[in-house]
Amino acid sequence: MSNPETEGSTAEYNPKAAAMSGWIGSALEYYDFALYSQAAALVFPTIFFPTDNATVALISSLATYAVGYVSRPIGAVVLGAWGDRRGRKSVLTFAMLLMGFATLAVGLLPTYGQVGILAPIMLVTLRVVQGFAVAGELGGATAMIVEHSPDGKRGFFASFSLQGTQVGSILATAIMLPMATFLSDEHFESWGWRVPFLLSSVVIIAGYIIRQRVQEPPSYLEQQAANQKREFPVVELFRSHLGIALRCMIMTFTNVVGMVTLVFGITYATAEGYGIEYSKSTTLWVTLVANVTAVFTIPLFGALSDRIGRKKLMIAGGLGGGIGSVGYLWAVSQQNLVLIFASVILVHGVLFQMWNATYAAFFQEQFPTRIRVTGFALSQNVGLAIAAFFPSIFAAVAPPGGDHIVLTIGVTAVVICVAGALAAVFSGETMGKSLSDLDGPSPTTPIDEKPVTV
Repeated sequence: MSNPETEGSTAEYNPKAAAMSGWIGSALEYYDFALYSQAAALVFPTIFFPTDNATVALISSLATYAVGYVSRPIGAVVLGAWGDRRGRKSVLTFAMLLMGFATLAVGLLPTYGQVGILAPIMLVTLRVVQGFAVAGELGGATAMIVEHSPDGKRGFFASFSLQGTQVGSILATAIMLPMATFLSDEHFESWGWRVPFLLSSVVIIAGYIIRQRVQEPPSYLEQQAANQKREFPVVELFRSHLGIALRCMIMTFTNVVGMVTLVFGITYATAEGYGIEYSKSTTLWVTLVANVTAVFTIPLFGALSDRIGRKKLMIAGGLGGGIGSVGYLWAVSQQNLVLIFASVILVHGVLFQMWNATYAAFFQEQFPTRIRVTGFALSQNVGLAIAAFFPSIFAAVAPPGGDHIVLTIGVTAVVICVAGALAAVFSGETMGKSLSDLDGPSPTTPIDEKPVTV
């Protein structure tokens, strides 16, 4: 695909290559991130924290899951500015390598029984590094895809990066599952859980090769020189796009659907004291089926968003997923595996993916090219930093042995999803608009240039 505005440049628009790079990169990076969430629910409470109080250990482990999200806004500011001013390609390479090294290190950590309080301190430190790194991945990858794609197919191509995140989760589950199934609890907790983390060494190698082969989009290259001279991207974001960023942040809370189904839901089904006590392998199968379904539905909804608009899917998917999460928790409480699998396919694999497949293009299109990575990354990651504490809050307000667990968690999820849907209602539809229209006139004079007066 050529563009007259970049005639004479060696850069070309290549949406397929950008989508493939985003898909592979997101799959590899979210493999790392998904491993942690599974281990935090299945094994970390017993090996990295004192076990005198099971509830405290559980809440502490889920809190370390949340800590990774707390560091993401910092990563969004730093890596977002890097991506907006120095290039999408370099920041994506750095983010993936950093994530790979941090995850490999988790697999080498000593346990609480070996080094005491130092074990959870090291675990939290590495989780912070993970969160910092992942903050630059999806923002940079989807910005690159959007800027390479034709106006009428941005939703479809951008959805492949989100599909990659699901594939990463599938890979994490597919490797963790046989460890939990075929090993005894003693062997799984002593060394089996470490194997998937150690395999992250593959990410370090593959990440560098993949990121070196993708090229910057021409529409970004046209502005890069001027962007390096402008004010810091987060300053312009707060000055001229704060309302948009806040709405995107609130829409991000819709991730509570995934947290109810695949984070707290696993804890609810397996933790001692809730009275259900499914095996670890059973809940990993539930996670696997949900993510496999999402792999197929994401590109369908991404393409649909190019035909009927982003907002309709954002609203319907968020509200439907929130309401459906009540049914999913009820199915778990009934200990009915058929209902559990059916409800997780509907809630996480279909309804939530209406939102999940659409939000990347929708968020990216809310911000101009010069601050696109920062705008997406900061609003998404601040939202996720808040939302990541939902599982710990759920465990605190509905602890093992508590009453009305399904109703308490379910109603909370619905209320949060309503807030996200309202934020989408008050956001502008972006389907089909050109990037130049979305950019609008630049409001900022480069900092080393003075306006000419007559």
